[in-house]
Amino acid sequence: MTKKTALRMLGIATFSLLVASCSKSNNYKDNSRATGWKVNAKEGGPRGVADYQEQETGPGLVFVEGGTFTMGKVQDDVMHDWNNAPNQQHVQSFYIDETEVTNFMYTEYLDWLKEVFPPDDENYRAIYKGALPDTLVWRNRLGFNETMTENYLRHPAYAYYPVVGVSWVQAVEFSNWRSNRVNEFILEREGFTARGARYDVDASSTFDTETYINAPTLAYGGSDSLARGGKSSDQRMKRNDSTDIFVQRKDGILLPKYRLPTEAEWEYAALGLTELRSYNVYRGRKKYPWDGSYTRSSSRRTRGDHLANFKQGDGDYGGIAGWSDDNADITAEVKSYEPNDFGIYDMAGNVSEWVADVYRPIVDDEFNDFNYYRGNVYTKNAIGEDGKIKTVTVDSIVYDTLANGSVIARNLPGQILQVPVDEEETYLRTQFSTSDNRNFRDGDKSSSRYFESFGDDEGEEEPGKRMYNSPKHSVTADSASGSLDRQYDESSDRTTLINDEVRVYKGGSWRDRAYWLDPANRRFLPQGMATDDIGFRNAMSRVGSKSKGGKRPR
Repeated sequence: MTKKTALRMLGIATFSLLVASCSKSNNYKDNSRATGWKVNAKEGGPRGVADYQEQETGPGLVFVEGGTFTMGKVQDDVMHDWNNAPNQQHVQSFYIDETEVTNFMYTEYLDWLKEVFPPDDENYRAIYKGALPDTLVWRNRLGFNETMTENYLRHPAYAYYPVVGVSWVQAVEFSNWRSNRVNEFILEREGFTARGARYDVDASSTFDTETYINAPTLAYGGSDSLARGGKSSDQRMKRNDSTDIFVQRKDGILLPKYRLPTEAEWEYAALGLTELRSYNVYRGRKKYPWDGSYTRSSSRRTRGDHLANFKQGDGDYGGIAGWSDDNADITAEVKSYEPNDFGIYDMAGNVSEWVADVYRPIVDDEFNDFNYYRGNVYTKNAIGEDGKIKTVTVDSIVYDTLANGSVIARNLPGQILQVPVDEEETYLRTQFSTSDNRNFRDGDKSSSRYFESFGDDEGEEEPGKRMYNSPKHSVTADSASGSLDRQYDESSDRTTLINDEVRVYKGGSWRDRAYWLDPANRRFLPQGMATDDIGFRNAMSRVGSKSKGGKRPR
């Protein structure tokens, strides 16, 4: 070997060692950048999830990469109501249901409630009854719709049709139930809870995600054999990881909550990405979830086919039987029409869909243009006198009586009792000052020009000059007889139906003309009411990176 060759090999070896040492020192996941200590060392020290990849996509969901878009009506406003004026918004990445929640999905929820909280038990009767969809929404005084009234929810022919007759409140409760069942399954799948734990429960031993995270010893009603009866928990105990026997948020195993999408998220997901941008220039000229300005397909193979299920004219809910028919007169089975660019079905037509927002005519983009949402009511976990978290028991279930007389369980056994935030959280904060922010900057006293002369009580001066003086119906229950006293507001001074209890729904339905298929259009309904053309789908927040797989140069 020549001296020159030897020097060359020595240089290569030295360079390789330098590269290796640099790459090792630059791997911030191996060593703490705060202390320099090795992460996940056998001797102890800081712990981290070294093999964490990204958030698991929950059952039924598809990923939607967030971004900037024009929220609101970009076409002509033929109604001249201007309650959806265009405004620029940005939404974070999120997940949304591929289809609307179906009858089968909802009856799975009902069957679980029926098994865990038997309706023949007087203590739980209102839980199951309060979750039942209103099948009478199909009735029409001049129409024969009893077939749907009797069959739509339960008959297998409609199993994969979107559920209807569900109020906004019921949709929220379904979302909470779904969150718990999915995370309960994940814990069992990963071996942290006992095998079959999700089946071995009753009213006093149900699983709740937030309870498991914040007070794990109270999960499953305090049953250790269920909450930490899996192989993974045993392995942690053998390693003396006594503080980490239970899964925590830092493990990255549990999913965020299923919830209703915000109006901004729903509209962004409905629009898809086609025809919205040209490279990095935002165009925003979008009328429907699909390409073009027509409701029939222009594709060579499917030319002339309907792209959604909607009412085409007076007495025309499905078209002329045969080729021109859209194959549905009422709702249609999910996935009957092509999805949009995000892979989401029926974002126009079939049924309209509840979103999370409280309705106001104006979207206040001047105050916020990031993850816009009106409806925040901040709460915190209730703490008992012993300093421990208070959970709901079978004897402390709280029920709400809605304006239409429906009785809904506000919480279920096993959940953490929630109370409004107080001065401990709000003192000297600039982001929020109260627990209930639903009427912030629009409909509250301080935003009314009659601020000095109106109040919530009818007896106060000039009550008719309130900004949103909607009717105030009330229902009270007689504790002795159990009957309901319904008080209907017959005042002739009411000028609006808007209040903090009305929610936005979007999307157009089988009952609507093509005008309502525009994702920008918005309507509202009291959150305790239901119809035969409003359903819902769930969403889930994305944690971590904005996109899947990162971005690469073109």
